[in-house]
Amino acid sequence: MLAPAGVLLDRNSELPIFEQICAAIRSRIRSGGLGSGARLPATRALAADLGVARATVVTAYEQLVAEGYLAARRGSGYRVCAMGEVELPPDVRPPPVQELTVQGPLLLEAGEPDMRLFPHGAWAKCVSRLCRTRPTDLLTGCGPFGHPQLRQAIAAHVRDWRGIAARPEQVFVTSGATEALDLCLSALASGSGTIGVEDPGFPPIRQFAEAQGHLIRDLCLDDQGAEVPTVGDGTDVVALTPSHQYPLGGAMSAGRRQSFVAWAAQSQGWIIEDDYDSEFRYAGRPIPALASVDSQGRTVYIGSFSKIFSNGLRLGYIVAPDRLVEQMRRTILRKGARASAMPQAALADFMLQGEFYRHLRRVRRVYAERHRTLIERLGRDFADVGEVVDHHAGMQVVLHLRPGLSDSKIAAEARKNGVGVDALSSFSRRAGAFNGAVLGACLNDLDEQQDALQRLRRVISSTE
Repeated sequence: MLAPAGVLLDRNSELPIFEQICAAIRSRIRSGGLGSGARLPATRALAADLGVARATVVTAYEQLVAEGYLAARRGSGYRVCAMGEVELPPDVRPPPVQELTVQGPLLLEAGEPDMRLFPHGAWAKCVSRLCRTRPTDLLTGCGPFGHPQLRQAIAAHVRDWRGIAARPEQVFVTSGATEALDLCLSALASGSGTIGVEDPGFPPIRQFAEAQGHLIRDLCLDDQGAEVPTVGDGTDVVALTPSHQYPLGGAMSAGRRQSFVAWAAQSQGWIIEDDYDSEFRYAGRPIPALASVDSQGRTVYIGSFSKIFSNGLRLGYIVAPDRLVEQMRRTILRKGARASAMPQAALADFMLQGEFYRHLRRVRRVYAERHRTLIERLGRDFADVGEVVDHHAGMQVVLHLRPGLSDSKIAAEARKNGVGVDALSSFSRRAGAFNGAVLGACLNDLDEQQDALQRLRRVISSTE
């Protein structure tokens, strides 16, 4: 039977986890490490060994069945097919393989969902049904812009949850939010243009802009949100997190949003709205997306399924205003589509059948309790070292540290102790402007959260 070896799963790779599993098994079959008739482990067992969802392994196995590497037999699981001339002679020793090591997120890792809450059973049924009834949808039918049914489901989702009136033709499926950012910058920014980014802000936005040769203009934050560029200062594009600023939290005021819309219209500029976790608002009414109030049609909306559903599917999306649809299509065709076809049809069915929203409502309740408890514990047990502001939203919380404590030193020591906090200062280019610990509020249950905070408390005490 197949041992969980042969590949290093890279959780940060743009290649989906199931494709990494496919590549590992495919390689072992081609090298002769798995001979004809060899039985693979049960999907549930391999999923447990690798620390992934069972549905991920099911999808990988079914992909290899479709490629002709495996055969599925009722009651006997999956076995390796004869590879004919491709199969190596028995006297050829396969090359050594590296042991598989999977490192999960640390305690309180910011931005990480709790994948133990993933609806494994419902998802597996959806994938299995698709394999039986529409197997070709797993490999074909997506096209470079995404599966038509998934684009339809996303258009309905942003209409119902974010107030954005969009047609499926305006939706483009990507391999995640990072690819969406890359595509937007490629489509929108001129070669000599300047990109406005929040400070502090999401590091990949700055990294993509710099990699493409753009100048960066820091948009400092005040209590209303990011500052608005001056018309005529050379700024082409601004990238914002208006519904829940990353990493500080908080929402951009209605007045500041309108100021950005006016700036975009007057300067013929563009707004990229990164709406990475807006579904997780725990009090009051949801804040409308900036794209929903932009009557000028100059806001490009980016969303992702990594926070609200699964960080293993590697799927995100762009919702482009009508005036940008053709330009976005040309950019995607030029750069090439990177979103995997395999999970798109299944996710479309999952959304259209309502299973996705049952899952979303469930995790919202769980995350709300974890977020509230983390705020209470920080306020009670860490009042002497800093303060925390409750924005009643999002997946991360910031503990603003008092002077005399070094967030970078605390973050480094905490990670050595299994607690994945980030230094707030690392999100800003302004030296000394920020000093705090960014903590994930959703990854861990209440007992794990308490353990992590006790470790963090000991780290802070040791660094004072």
